[in-house]
Amino acid sequence: MWFGVNIATIYQISFMKKWIPLLFLTLLIYSCKARKTAAGTDQRSDSTAVAVADPNTLSTDGKNVADRLDFYQKIYLHPQFDHLKITSKITADNIKVSPLDAIIYIETDKKIWARIDFLFFNAARALITPEGIKAMDKYNKNYIDSDFDYLNNLLNVNFIDYKNLEKLLLGRTFFTLSNRNARIVKNNDGYLVESLSNIKIETTEGEREYKIMMQYSDDFDLTTVNLRDAGSNDAMQIDYSNWELQPNNVKLPKNVKIIIKGSKNSQILIENTKFDFSRMETPYSVPSSYKKIEIQ
Repeated sequence: MWFGVNIATIYQISFMKKWIPLLFLTLLIYSCKARKTAAGTDQRSDSTAVAVADPNTLSTDGKNVADRLDFYQKIYLHPQFDHLKITSKITADNIKVSPLDAIIYIETDKKIWARIDFLFFNAARALITPEGIKAMDKYNKNYIDSDFDYLNNLLNVNFIDYKNLEKLLLGRTFFTLSNRNARIVKNNDGYLVESLSNIKIETTEGEREYKIMMQYSDDFDLTTVNLRDAGSNDAMQIDYSNWELQPNNVKLPKNVKIIIKGSKNSQILIENTKFDFSRMETPYSVPSSYKKIEIQ
């Protein structure tokens, strides 16, 4: 997975096709629906609906969680903030450069901006808003301007929009389960939440069904999300570790691992080295000489 640096080899590949999957998979791990109010640290649900478990459902070990309301508050409500800058080092098995330096900046509810550097060269930038995805390859002088279908196709899923992307990025719970379709089990690793039947998600492109499992620690930190497509071999797993409490009472994972399996396979490791909650400039403009890449 770790490769030596050979600059001639690096730029013989199609750089745009290599760094865009890395960039967007990286972005999937870092944001939240959170905002710090002037009166102090507030909280807000990171879910559009609260998952409800069947009170008659028993766990396999007889330890079904009794106080579900308290559990849901712990996994859906988080301290809020406005801005977050994350400094990271990224390793991926689908590129020949390892690691890459990245800066990811989130302005809650408005935009996600990212910069990826190779050595001392700013190789790529991206800007994601509720309207869609923009990204440019500064070495090959080309760019993309697309909706979220591109990201969904890249990840073999159909549920990514801006709202879900913000929820996913910092290990916040982003899937909700309908009434009587969730089981919560207290196990040796903390708390396991899983769908009892397949979850149907409909879009303009059609319908897909997923089996979902989410593992939480005893401290209610999300440690694993396992998502499997019921109609294919496609699967996504995200592992979070080394959660760290920040000065503003926000907890963030320092290490993230994303695994994509099925018709597409990739693995990404992210080491978060610094978190900064101050505002920063997010320049993004595409020179007129750059060529637009049409997304198929």
